[in-house]
Amino acid sequence: MNRETKKKIKTAGAVLFVLYILVLIYFLFFADRYGQMAFAEREYHYNLVLFTEIRRFWTYREQLGFLAVAANLLGNVVGFMPFGMILPLISRNARGFFFITFSGFTLSLCVEVTQLMTKLGSFDVDDLIMNTLGTAAGYLIFAVCHSIYDKKRGRK
Repeated sequence: MNRETKKKIKTAGAVLFVLYILVLIYFLFFADRYGQMAFAEREYHYNLVLFTEIRRFWTYREQLGFLAVAANLLGNVVGFMPFGMILPLISRNARGFFFITFSGFTLSLCVEVTQLMTKLGSFDVDDLIMNTLGTAAGYLIFAVCHSIYDKKRGRK
């Protein structure tokens, strides 16, 4: 791949990354269904005990329904997968599994603390786990695709 094509891919990745972050912010803080509820409608809740919400959603999966369980458990994973895929695409220095995973954890922690402080959404340690898993899974998808691409191009 020539230098010009690499530059275009990196630029497209950067634009995609910014758009992804904006969409993520919207869903985590401003979308009625996914984050924000009127303060008058509910008391603020937070979860500081690992696996409490995951266990609750699994225990009451039949009563809550598939969509609610999938949205909560898989939504956090899927929501952070693009972070793990796009970040190494736009930064050659950000290609290590642990760096990307820790960056995803850090972003997730910032989101959760912001939710706690602003009461938009709710702080949940289980979200930290699921978001970090999503980042790691996204990176693994990137790494596999990158490896396949390199093999097709005749590189190690």
